[in-house]
Amino acid sequence: MNEKFRALVYATVFAVVVGWVLYIAQDILVPIVFSVLVLYVIIGTARFLARLPVIGPALPVYLHYGLSTLAILVALILLGWLTMNSVDTLVKQAPHYQAQLVGLVQRGGLLFGVQSEPSWETIRGYVLAQVNLQTLATMSLRWVVAILASLSVVGLYVVFLMIERGNVDAKLARLSPDPVQNARIRQVMTDINGRIGAYLALKTLLSVLLGLATWVILKLFGVELAVFWALVVGLLNYVPYVGTVLGVAFPVLFALLQFGDIRAVLGLAAALSVVQFLNGNLLDPYLMGSSLNMSPFVILVSLTVWSALWGIPGAFLAVPITACIMMILAEFSGSRPIAVLLSQKGEV
Repeated sequence: MNEKFRALVYATVFAVVVGWVLYIAQDILVPIVFSVLVLYVIIGTARFLARLPVIGPALPVYLHYGLSTLAILVALILLGWLTMNSVDTLVKQAPHYQAQLVGLVQRGGLLFGVQSEPSWETIRGYVLAQVNLQTLATMSLRWVVAILASLSVVGLYVVFLMIERGNVDAKLARLSPDPVQNARIRQVMTDINGRIGAYLALKTLLSVLLGLATWVILKLFGVELAVFWALVVGLLNYVPYVGTVLGVAFPVLFALLQFGDIRAVLGLAAALSVVQFLNGNLLDPYLMGSSLNMSPFVILVSLTVWSALWGIPGAFLAVPITACIMMILAEFSGSRPIAVLLSQKGEV
């Protein structure tokens, strides 16, 4: 058998086995990967504090990490509180939104000339049977509780990772008896840490700015739960391509349920689309540049693959994980051509 063909077969079998393990072990692996990303954010925030002109030199290093950890903890607690409060409001207002939904269906029927069969009573019964917003709100509450429980596990992992971080250099130095190999491993880790950390820091900044702009627009248009939807839009900014569409669709659909008139939300849809366009075509390219050096097509494929493996969490983790894989592949002569194909301009 040809040596290259044999290597291809082995690589394919290995990829299938790894994919199967990732799929069946997602409940264990997803919190671990999220905790590593949170650690990156903490380290990036601490380095940012250290570079501040007045505060940086005056505070010791451990306070930089303490303040960044505290800031993230407060943000997570605030996020959880706002989400619970918003879901509670949604449960209370569910009958109103459901009545608005029935009215929208009726007006849609009139628009398309449906006046006799099915009758309005039939349409109303079908909508109430198929789309029970109160049930959806209750399910959302359960999802929120599950997410908060997962965040607790992630927080526990982050604490232990912070404790273990001081021993990483010693462990890397003992991975191989060859000093050259150890230096190479250390360089790869430094490269991954720097690029993934920069990506997450800039993406977080853009998400905060996008969330603030969305909140202002929603408040101007009088949309309820503006803070909650601003948080959702900010989180969706971490999902490439699809997050932009959903960041407009979710608030607009909710506003349609609130106002019950499609003409009242056209301006809202236009304003949110403009903000998403400016973020995706001006701010994001200007600040992010080619920080991860990944092909847009590869980003789209990675989004599909990791979403299929890990669901919604996979959509958020697709870009950082694929970037790490690409940087590791670039360090070995046998896999370097794959990294070149995954890159944006063929430079790795």
